[in-house]
Amino acid sequence: MDIDSLALPDDIAALKEIVRGAMSRADAAEADSAAARAAQSDTAAYVEHLKLQIEKLKRALYGPRAERTARLLDQMELKLEELETSATEDELHAEQEAAKAKTTTVAGFTRKRPSRQPFPEHLLRERVVLPGPTQCFCCGGSRLAKLGESVTETLESTPRTFKVIQHVREKFTCRDCEKISQEPAPFHTIPRAFAGPSLLAMIAYDKFGLHQPLNRQSERFGLEGVALSVSTLADLIGATCVALKPVYAFIKTMVFTGGRIHGDDTTVPVLAQGQTDIARVWVYVRDDRPFGGSGPPCAVFYYSRDRAGIHPQSHLAEYSGIFQADAYGGYNKLYVPTRSPGPIIEAACWAHGRRKFFELADIARNAKRRAQGKTPAFVAPMALAAVQRIDALFEIERGINGQLPAERLAARQQLSAPLVTELESWMRAERAKLSRHNDVAKAMDYMLNRWSAFTRFLTDGRICLTNNAAERALRTLALGRKSWLFAGSDRGGERAAMMYTLITTALCRARHNAVYAVRRTMPNGFRKMHGCRVSLGSSVAVDSVSFGIV
Repeated sequence: MDIDSLALPDDIAALKEIVRGAMSRADAAEADSAAARAAQSDTAAYVEHLKLQIEKLKRALYGPRAERTARLLDQMELKLEELETSATEDELHAEQEAAKAKTTTVAGFTRKRPSRQPFPEHLLRERVVLPGPTQCFCCGGSRLAKLGESVTETLESTPRTFKVIQHVREKFTCRDCEKISQEPAPFHTIPRAFAGPSLLAMIAYDKFGLHQPLNRQSERFGLEGVALSVSTLADLIGATCVALKPVYAFIKTMVFTGGRIHGDDTTVPVLAQGQTDIARVWVYVRDDRPFGGSGPPCAVFYYSRDRAGIHPQSHLAEYSGIFQADAYGGYNKLYVPTRSPGPIIEAACWAHGRRKFFELADIARNAKRRAQGKTPAFVAPMALAAVQRIDALFEIERGINGQLPAERLAARQQLSAPLVTELESWMRAERAKLSRHNDVAKAMDYMLNRWSAFTRFLTDGRICLTNNAAERALRTLALGRKSWLFAGSDRGGERAAMMYTLITTALCRARHNAVYAVRRTMPNGFRKMHGCRVSLGSSVAVDSVSFGIV
């Protein structure tokens, strides 16, 4: 409200009253402004929360549309995190301004703050007992009797601690023969090494699992008061690899004794003279969980300087059974019927076949391009129809995941076989109408030329529809490539392959145990509705104990 300077009274008390009123109105206006900003931030966070939930529900309902969908969800979660942080900050500021103004009440917000959950029972509890009152707060009397107690729990974290374990071996001398008797020295993971097994596992996992180079680890150890040079850490890594070779050999044996394995490879940069070369890391995964097998999930990694076919042929020289992989030409010699010690049966990946159609029918990408003002790409109707037909097969697989091979085979013969026959007839009919240079024709040829490998899942209940198990195993390496930039040498690549074998196998076992623990706590109806699809995300923690899992 404007104040007329000519109408101001000369009385000091009256002037003070006018100033107090103006200050009160200013505080109220500031409180209203803060509340509006908080409401706006709250609404933005709530809208982003709903968008994220919609995307997650669509992904759960229709299945993953593409690999980038997972990255999109990660970006949305990061954006939501920032918005929620800003909203909470604005809400607290609005409450402070409202308390200062004493006239404005902050309205309730749409977004609900996360409710406080009980802390896990396994966490160590430290009781801090505050001294009780010695007299009554009401009447001042001293005759007090304890009625109970109120406990307020606060989660606290202390920096990791180091300790030196002293193994004391007492010496005794014999009064008869004058000989000295003493217990033998305790076992050390690394002969004559000063580092214990937990420290060794932590250093190795930080380097290969969390992708922290040794120079960064050395700096952190120094800040924590423990001087460990890079050369010392490198010595420990080398000695750890030697100590773990028997475990690596055991895991490799476990993988190749499986009746069905997955295979895939990915690039890894390796340091060369004045540049970096592109080497390869190969992975072979045994995962019997989809068909209810009792074999433990495990994975073995190999390193090679190039992608020549001789490498997978040497890796699988002693293996015979079902091999699920992509259409890499280096695998072809493995499928020769007269191969020794036995034939390897090819099982193709429907996710690879579907992806070629999906790239031609990516409606979501076109919508994004249209929103950005760009020219949308052409959406092929036949590619979209192929994606929808293949998705029907994936929906059937989700319902039988985790069942025994005989049960899976029976369901496939009843439900999937007619759809596969119809899909083949439809593709061959449509393919005859297309030029060989057409992109949809190339996607069809990819599947039709390997149709026996694609339809092999209809004759064996152990075969999966996709090779996603191998691609998931490579994720640990792929996520860290930009952190460590390159392998220092071929020996470094081989060491990394061995360590990724142990880490990935430990992760598989940890997720395996966690999934079944979660499923045991779910209602029967929920288990029946969702089958084996339990999303754990990145909640599975792996530390030094993980190396004991294998």
